[in-house]
Amino acid sequence: MSATAHTPAERPVSVLGLGMMGSALAAALLKAGHPTTVWNRTAAKTGPLVAQGALPADTAAAAVTAAPLVIVCLTTNDDVHKLLAPLAGELRGRTLVNVTNGTPGQARELAGWARDHGVAYVDGGIMAIPQMIATPGAYILYSGDEQAYAEHRETLAALAGTRWVGTDAGLAALWDLSLLTGMYGMVMGVAQAFAMTGRAGVAPKEFAPLLAEWITAMVHGIVPGTAEALESGQHLTDVSSLAVNQAAFPNLLAAFAEQGVSDELFAGLQPLLDRAVAEGYAADGLSRLSELLKTQ
Repeated sequence: MSATAHTPAERPVSVLGLGMMGSALAAALLKAGHPTTVWNRTAAKTGPLVAQGALPADTAAAAVTAAPLVIVCLTTNDDVHKLLAPLAGELRGRTLVNVTNGTPGQARELAGWARDHGVAYVDGGIMAIPQMIATPGAYILYSGDEQAYAEHRETLAALAGTRWVGTDAGLAALWDLSLLTGMYGMVMGVAQAFAMTGRAGVAPKEFAPLLAEWITAMVHGIVPGTAEALESGQHLTDVSSLAVNQAAFPNLLAAFAEQGVSDELFAGLQPLLDRAVAEGYAADGLSRLSELLKTQ
């Protein structure tokens, strides 16, 4: 393949699904110079992209056959199944990149379906909001057919930074949901902290700088520290043992009750701390909890 075949003008793409994220992806491809065919179940959503130079497809089948690279961005993977099942013939020989949010198992199932129908499958996990697409802070995790990914990596780079995580099609979703898990844990803590101080009449903007500073400092220590402990298998700590946390955590639950704040986001941690100590890990640090969570 000649070098010119890798230029944006020679890399047509089709985008199926034009919600906020799908529209942002299509717009980024157009801005990068890719001939972009778009399709959406509600045809009116193609209008703004057509105004930017996109080619509208009357049917999903027409969109699929318009390009060797088909990007699908729908609400659920059930929607992806329903849309693509009748289009197996049209997809044969093409690369399907599915950036619909889903589980690792769903990605592997779709990869199996694609393989059975001669379709190269790449799963993607978008680590960005629509407004971040095509900016330096955005990236997309990819897994699945490595040859197909390598062939289209330059095109996919128009959307966001690209990060390959492995040939197991479920890995992009696994990394995606694991990162989101960390985010939700932070959100839970922030929500609980503001509920506590809010009950006491502390102005949110007064408390916010200290909370942000504290969380940032903790993350900078806890994340690499936990990774190192898990890699080495050494969880002993000179900072705060599980026994200390087990003894101290009831104070948080009691404070929630005193303040009239729900404990439903945090109540589950006490039984885990109790189990850790009961199983002989009293002297270990909090990194041990990652190992314990792998078993019921």
